[in-house]
Amino acid sequence: MTGDGEQAAAVDLGGRVALVTGGAGGIGSATARALAAAGARVAVADIDPAGAAVAAEVDGIFVAADVADPDANHDLVERVRRELGGLDLVHLNAGVASGFGLGDDFDLDRYRRVMGINLDGVVFGTVAALPALRERGGGAIVVTASLAGLTAVPFDPLYAANKHAVVGLARSLGLGLAAEGVRFNAVCPGFAETPIIAPIREALVESGTPIIPAERVAEAVLELFAGEMSGECLYVQPGRPAEAFRFRNVPGPRAEARS
Repeated sequence: MTGDGEQAAAVDLGGRVALVTGGAGGIGSATARALAAAGARVAVADIDPAGAAVAAEVDGIFVAADVADPDANHDLVERVRRELGGLDLVHLNAGVASGFGLGDDFDLDRYRRVMGINLDGVVFGTVAALPALRERGGGAIVVTASLAGLTAVPFDPLYAANKHAVVGLARSLGLGLAAEGVRFNAVCPGFAETPIIAPIREALVESGTPIIPAERVAEAVLELFAGEMSGECLYVQPGRPAEAFRFRNVPGPRAEARS
């Protein structure tokens, strides 16, 4: 994996069909462009109609879809199969910040919406995509998690909760699906140039916190698509190569001491 200032190896995805959810946003649009540059045919999905411009830019197709709706995910995959001939690569990237906690500011409707996009969107997207990938003899899914899925985030605990769930899903599904030729990984960026950081972007800049270009995250996504790993969670941080996070093993049981 490459870091800041390093030249990325060329990735050839010619003949592949790719789907990117949340394709109107920073990471999603950067990934759509990178996929097209690597030779893939790209479907851009988003609830935001601005995704249509991204699809036009990459000579792909745009599908308006709410990833929190399981039927919308199935319809999305079926349209990709029908119009592009199949599906090989899936970037389940749609996500939103929570922006509230579990105190007086807790809002049940907002909670369900946030969890619906950030977690259900990954689950429903995976359920919808797997038959299409198996139909092609295998493929790869990359989900956008976050460093918030690897550490505590006191200022947005619900975002941390759903991103931890996405990380756990990637680690578990990656091991189970690899045997049938479907690789499942997660990319876990720090503060990247996306609409999610808009409320805190000025504070990040003032504090001197580097913001990761969306293109760097897209580069890591493409390397996951082109590689062999499954069940890994790649963190992306400024000044470091993107690499798999090394989780500490769970301590095993000990025999009870005999009296």
